[in-house]
Amino acid sequence: MKKGKKTPNEMTFLEHLEDLRKRLFYSFIALFVGIVPAWFFHKELFNILARPVTQYLPEGTKLTFIKLTAPFMLYIKVSFLASLFLSSPFIFYQIWMFIAPGLYKKEKKYVVPFVLFTSFFFTAGAVFGYFVVFPFACRFFLSMGTEFEPVITANDYFSLALRVLLGIAIVFELPTLSFFLSRMGILTARWMVKNFKYAVLAVFVIAAIITPTPDWMTQSIIAFPMLALYGLSILIALIFGKRKGKKKKEDTEDDLAG
Repeated sequence: MKKGKKTPNEMTFLEHLEDLRKRLFYSFIALFVGIVPAWFFHKELFNILARPVTQYLPEGTKLTFIKLTAPFMLYIKVSFLASLFLSSPFIFYQIWMFIAPGLYKKEKKYVVPFVLFTSFFFTAGAVFGYFVVFPFACRFFLSMGTEFEPVITANDYFSLALRVLLGIAIVFELPTLSFFLSRMGILTARWMVKNFKYAVLAVFVIAAIITPTPDWMTQSIIAFPMLALYGLSILIALIFGKRKGKKKKEDTEDDLAG
């Protein structure tokens, strides 16, 4: 090690805060850069986002707005959402770079799988929400008000879509999180199996928070895939989890190498 060069473990609390500020700054820059190309397609993007509800509205019915500035602000938000998914690999990379100083040398090599898998599952969760959960929820809500004339504001719809899509996208990160925690020896398949009953309870609570409808069927559409993801996570932890003896040996090797 070169003289004067600090190892990651020697970083002070203020240096960690500075690193966090830098990673957040880079992420926000990426988000705002991504808004620019997304803005050129803001109408097309919103039409795609609105399809889960517009397909069930009477022919000729459109979403409404009640404030003069509402359309402009809505298109900004839609562009921001598109930018979030577009720049998600870079953002996940910044998250990795923030936690990397606390990892051992052999654990740092997982940067590429981390970025690839977090980006994939994040997008897969949003796709599942868009094609499965949200259309079902929209149809349920509209079926409850068939005796009324639907007047849906674009802002209210976007807020609902954001909550569902991002909520499910984040939940879909569970397998990736399990992989890296098990590789680090923090999480084990045995512990996950032992606490399965608590996981079931947590899954249905999260499903109730994410889903916009109070009915059990809509919540189950999210809950059962989440339980499947939990089962997949157990399998991942079982296959890729680090054994105690192996972990101790690798930790010793890293300490000697450092």
